[in-house]
Amino acid sequence: MTRNRPRIAVTTSVRSSWRIFPMFALNIWFAGGRAVRWTSARPRDLDDVDGVVIGGGDDISPDIYGGSIVSSARLDHDRDAMERALVLGALARHMPLLGVCRGAQMINVALGGSLWQDAYGVYTASERRWTVLPRKSVVVEPNTRLARIAGNEEMRVNALHHQAVDRLGSGLQIAARDRGGMIQAVERVEAPFMLGVQWHPEHLIYAKRQRALFRALVQAVQAKAVQVANASR
Repeated sequence: MTRNRPRIAVTTSVRSSWRIFPMFALNIWFAGGRAVRWTSARPRDLDDVDGVVIGGGDDISPDIYGGSIVSSARLDHDRDAMERALVLGALARHMPLLGVCRGAQMINVALGGSLWQDAYGVYTASERRWTVLPRKSVVVEPNTRLARIAGNEEMRVNALHHQAVDRLGSGLQIAARDRGGMIQAVERVEAPFMLGVQWHPEHLIYAKRQRALFRALVQAVQAKAVQVANASR
């Protein structure tokens, strides 16, 4: 669909949407798009938007990937179902999608992968951080989409997670790790644009390399619109 500003669906938790969504909306606006808020309480039609951002929040229920539910997990089964359908729906439509923290994990799970529920218990050498400030070091894998977007240099990011990708989903590759080896970003090897980062770039709007993630999403949406228009001529 043709619009001056492509519409980007942004999924958030029902509880924290009022606080999180404005940060995404601002980043997407600066990138040339317009954000549309989606929660499991207000499901919408994927055909009404041009791209998707799956935001952070609650843990993903491990029953989706064959894990065991731990008592400390805070789950939202309705959101899990909605976002899993969005990943698969975006893939079927060749619709660009960006995953943030939980969103990166959902990309992996929806495509058949699994998660470590206690990632720092597995990666004991990884920096254990819990901050919106860029205090964690991430090593970008060379020859990846993420490297083309944000550069090959080591990146300083924030960290608000305790879970991480374990077994990779179908068609995905690792795009970044932390110094302890924990996966920090995944991406589809082939089209469409599908990138998931474990950190929260929406809180790092002052950082050029983080703004580049949202710009890459919007540019992928615009490129797809051009392809569709050319094919219909």
